[in-house]
Amino acid sequence: MRGNPAISARKPIARWVMILVTVVGALIMVFPAIWMLSASLQSNNQISQYPPSLMPHPFTLEGYLKGLTVLPFVRYFFNTACIAVLSSIGGVLSSSLAGFAFARLRFRGKNILFVCVLSGLMIPYAVVMIPQYLLFKHLGWIDTYYPLIVPAWFGLPFLIFLFRQFFAGIPNELFEAARIDGCGFPGLYWRIAMPLAKPAVATAFIFHFQAAWNDFLGPLIYINSNSKYTLSLGLSAFTSSCDCTPWNQLMGVSTIVALVPILVFFFAQKYVLRGIVLTSK
Repeated sequence: MRGNPAISARKPIARWVMILVTVVGALIMVFPAIWMLSASLQSNNQISQYPPSLMPHPFTLEGYLKGLTVLPFVRYFFNTACIAVLSSIGGVLSSSLAGFAFARLRFRGKNILFVCVLSGLMIPYAVVMIPQYLLFKHLGWIDTYYPLIVPAWFGLPFLIFLFRQFFAGIPNELFEAARIDGCGFPGLYWRIAMPLAKPAVATAFIFHFQAAWNDFLGPLIYINSNSKYTLSLGLSAFTSSCDCTPWNQLMGVSTIVALVPILVFFFAQKYVLRGIVLTSK
């Protein structure tokens, strides 16, 4: 039987409409990044012109050369990288251990404890911000990186949930075969589960790395010394230290700051996408 000609004619139209909507939506999402990159290659006079132009004329690197020297952004870059990498490593290790326990171990109260862990996703940070500050002040950790790194080494609710979902999807026959060969629970975790969990590890690392790299509130609360600033605090100090904001310099530094998580995601995107698919089952 032949299909309805009217319906068949509408299918290509609907397809092109969906493509058009997708392209327009993508351009809207990408336009701020395009403007940031364009403004970083222009002079301040060009940026303030009306109507604005996305094409730098003349092309200049003043925004990068001067922007990175106004404040010690190289030092801020190193500080931010240390915090993001160390906290991400701790978050992945501790959360994968907890996720493996919830997925593969049997113990009394496991489901109740898992619900308590998930409840951490529902508690706003403003609720625990003051108690955490008082705790870290009592420990003498104010103006140090410990409050930004150490908590991640005790597990993060979202990453625990992600690893638990991934480990629960691994066939139980693999673990049973390893137990028959005399492999204990540490061996099951390190030799069986973790080698299979590369997509989940990459996904968890990227998610937490981006959150730690872009974090502003945490360093704002705990860091006081200028030499210990992160990039987010440095950008804030950059705008407040100038009577008239040099937008080309600010956009130049912002482009470099945004480039790092973009590159990290670009090189690990196949693992991230695979991890999202596998953990959603």
